[in-house]
Amino acid sequence: MKSQRQAKIMEIISNQNVETQEQLLAELQNAGFRSTQATISRDIKELRIVKELTSFGTYRYSAASGEVGGTFSNKLNTIFRECITGYDYAQNIIVIHTIPGLASAAASALDAMNMSVVLGTLAGDDTVFIVMRDNNAAAAFCGEIKNLLS
Repeated sequence: MKSQRQAKIMEIISNQNVETQEQLLAELQNAGFRSTQATISRDIKELRIVKELTSFGTYRYSAASGEVGGTFSNKLNTIFRECITGYDYAQNIIVIHTIPGLASAAASALDAMNMSVVLGTLAGDDTVFIVMRDNNAAAAFCGEIKNLLS
């Protein structure tokens, strides 16, 4: 159902000037999809939908260009790789140590990855705490960090 709803969202924003989440929700309901504003908000984030300025001076939802997201992600991955000084995990919590002042950048890079196994990040000056969905996810992600840093 989620993939069908998200496909319909992409179709709607491609064919219509949708300015608000409320308009998008109404269009989805007209197409037979039952949803909530909170779900639409999550879909917009997952689909990387952005608002763009129209020639009429209004804004509309639009699919983000792959290049912009890719470039941004590449920059965040570079920051992530360059700032980590150490990492470890205990059960479902990962602790990442960074160069002083770069923990927020590392947490931002993690948040931008939109991984369903990451429940949340918390950054200080040189330390990031990551709460994972379960112990296996934490172990697997530490393995990915090891590969990324190699």
